[in-house]
Amino acid sequence: MKDINDINYEDLMINQSKFDFRNEAKYSYKTPPGLNEKIIKEISEAKDEPKWMLEHRLQAFKIFENYHEPNFGVDIRKLDLSKIVAYMKPDAKKSTSWEDVPEEIKDTFEKLGIPEAERKALAGVGAQYDSEVVYQHIQKELNDLGVIFLDMESAVKEYPDLVKEYFMKLVPSHNHRYAALHGALWSGGSFLYVPKGVKVPLPLQAYFRMNNPGMSQLEHTLIIADEGSEVEFIEGCSAPFYNVTNLHAGMVEIYVKKGAKMKYSTIQNWSKNTYNLNTKRAIVDEEGSMEWVSGSLGSFKTMLYPMTILRGKGAKNSSVTLTYAGPNQHLDTGSKVFHLAPYTSSIINARSISIGGGWAFYRGWVKIGENAKGAKSSVECNALMLDNKSKSDTVPLIEVFTDDADVGHEAKIGRISEEQIYYLMSRGLSEIDAKNMIVRGFIEPLVKELPLEYALELNKLINLEVESSIG
Repeated sequence: MKDINDINYEDLMINQSKFDFRNEAKYSYKTPPGLNEKIIKEISEAKDEPKWMLEHRLQAFKIFENYHEPNFGVDIRKLDLSKIVAYMKPDAKKSTSWEDVPEEIKDTFEKLGIPEAERKALAGVGAQYDSEVVYQHIQKELNDLGVIFLDMESAVKEYPDLVKEYFMKLVPSHNHRYAALHGALWSGGSFLYVPKGVKVPLPLQAYFRMNNPGMSQLEHTLIIADEGSEVEFIEGCSAPFYNVTNLHAGMVEIYVKKGAKMKYSTIQNWSKNTYNLNTKRAIVDEEGSMEWVSGSLGSFKTMLYPMTILRGKGAKNSSVTLTYAGPNQHLDTGSKVFHLAPYTSSIINARSISIGGGWAFYRGWVKIGENAKGAKSSVECNALMLDNKSKSDTVPLIEVFTDDADVGHEAKIGRISEEQIYYLMSRGLSEIDAKNMIVRGFIEPLVKELPLEYALELNKLINLEVESSIG
């Protein structure tokens, strides 16, 4: 058997073939590359937005102009926003039926399995193609219960007061440079409101597809889970590979009211020409529960740190994340939890795999405030490097400002070892199966939190076919 570091790592790569295709869609409107007030006004006019939203965009742009690039995380100095197209509108009206979606766009989502997933296991689906949502549907039974599931543009017009109350209040434009960029250019995304006491029996899903080179996608997802409600939301995203830069700078804001339960799952598989600079944040009231499940598999460079603010007594947070960094990938990810109230609790389980020179970097931040008496927090970070070319780092920050708190942290970084392989082979497994078993076991905490169809898909993506390593 060859040394593990002699394995041709290309045989261990995630299989991207399912996602690396493109269709020739028609577009009714496209802005020129770059960003200025004229472009922002054109986007707002194309969307026929109310005046208050245009004012929000212009104010965000002023903030953006005065902000520098972040001084931590991945190196994004080569990201040239003057060459990025801010907005591309497909020549397609938003539809509630797949039959009414243009054939070339529908074909894209058929290849990705979205309509089939909706038929089998989803209560509703939103599908975004480049800058606009082209399909949005929710089961009639949920609609009758008062559940609102719309694209963000429709929500801005149909529920302006509700949107105004929550839109970019958790992540204001002045939070950081790419929050300001998002505030100026956001387009598409989903609005979800679950009324008091309503328990949604099946997940809802939004899928975001970037089909064109040199563009940006900045969808905004706003979710309000009212008191005593329960809901699960799944986000998927992908793009074909191009030799020019794409940018994803979406935003997710989640409000979990008293006693509500929210689960937000993401499988991110952007192509390797994409900068993924996403912002996700939730705030949880008394006895509410927020659960993040995240798989970051794609992109060229990623900065993503989902944050939960536990502001109500007994509020809970759970974060299970997997980062997979392959050749030429630098993925800087993590979790943030702020405990602001008594008897709050949080669990963070972060895992990363790096291979072929990839760099997986975890940075976490747990802060327990002086009013968070009886708070509990557990942080576990595990990194697996599959060769000597790869890197992995963990930088946890834990701040405790009360004497009455229970805080634990554990970190482990290691490489797949010959001893592990030999042991499993001595139990009757082939070398291929042994390596598969090690990696499958490593990602199991994430996989078991996903619905069955998505767990199977993730297992297909992380494919350790290493026949060439056998002499």
